[in-house]
Amino acid sequence: MLLNNKLFDNLVNAFRSLPGVGKKTAERYALHVLSSTEEEVNAFVETISRIRKQIKRCSECQDFSDTDPCTICVSNERDGDLLCIVEKPSGVMAIERSGGYRGKYYVLNGLLSPLDGIGPDELGLSRLFQKVMTRKVKEIIIATSATNEGEATALYIAHQLKPLGVKITRIAHGVPMGAGLELTDDYTLRQALEGRKPLEG
Repeated sequence: MLLNNKLFDNLVNAFRSLPGVGKKTAERYALHVLSSTEEEVNAFVETISRIRKQIKRCSECQDFSDTDPCTICVSNERDGDLLCIVEKPSGVMAIERSGGYRGKYYVLNGLLSPLDGIGPDELGLSRLFQKVMTRKVKEIIIATSATNEGEATALYIAHQLKPLGVKITRIAHGVPMGAGLELTDDYTLRQALEGRKPLEG
């Protein structure tokens, strides 16, 4: 019986380490792996290993890419005057899916968190500031998450870049489409009110 089997539990815990994977989903993944042929498992592992070796960090924006610099950084069709700062690569993916942004990016790969020992040096913010100065970026869009760490990081970056005279904006964190106000948390609702825009009739 696999229930309470140490080897099976280790496999389940390996899947549970993935973001968004709970115990039941991890158990389904583990059972699927055990039910698969050795060839199928080896092919799966080989694919992960190969792609993990081929995809690296872009030296310009720190996003994941199989080329260096990445295709966005070298594209002449992207607006180099605009630089969007995101917390992690998933932020780039989300904004790109929206189709509403044609500038370039910089991925922090983390947020300021003094309690966890993550400061400006750990995030390599001096590299970001140097990039803004040398590229003569005209507008910085800060798109970090609506958390205490996200807000602190945004404020720190804005404070450091203010002397350069660069326009600095922050994305508005508002109410999700289809969600009623009564289901929205206080912080999100406050951010939505503060980030309000004129309604064009």
